[in-house]
Amino acid sequence: MTNEFVILVDDTDRETGVAEKLDAHRRGALHRAFSIIIWDAAGRMLLQQRAASKYHSGGLWTNTCCGHPRPGEDVHAAASRRLVEEMGLNCPLTPLGSITYRAEFDNGLIEHEIVHVFRGLHDGAVTPNPDEADGYSWRTLDDVRRDVDAAPNNYSVWFRQYVAAEWPTAMERPSA
Repeated sequence: MTNEFVILVDDTDRETGVAEKLDAHRRGALHRAFSIIIWDAAGRMLLQQRAASKYHSGGLWTNTCCGHPRPGEDVHAAASRRLVEEMGLNCPLTPLGSITYRAEFDNGLIEHEIVHVFRGLHDGAVTPNPDEADGYSWRTLDDVRRDVDAAPNNYSVWFRQYVAAEWPTAMERPSA
């Protein structure tokens, strides 16, 4: 995370400055982020298993892709960029809205984000970057809900919040 910066925002998502990524997570500073949920034509959601080496939540299952726009970068463009970098796929993304999320981790880091959520439809190859993901799985929403209920500690805290709130997973998935 050296020399990576995030966009600091107020509670209305207006930019207030920038901060080094790790510093923002140490302080719990509110910043802009994005999450992507990719579906296939069969109605399955693409989940990612975060690389065990990640600075938090390593080895946990989560939505397809997450990240932060760089200073001066449009959040939609950042989401598209990161989807290619992280999961090796490219597809049109549709914005769903945003949600504010805050969680404290055992290692002292705090995620405090206004998350812009996107969805997409993809039926081609998936080629995860091994620095980002240890694996992936196509799962139905019902299977995901059952598994999150049965084994919540296998999932990232933000993804569990999305599932519990039925946001954005309750929204109509893209059609083929």
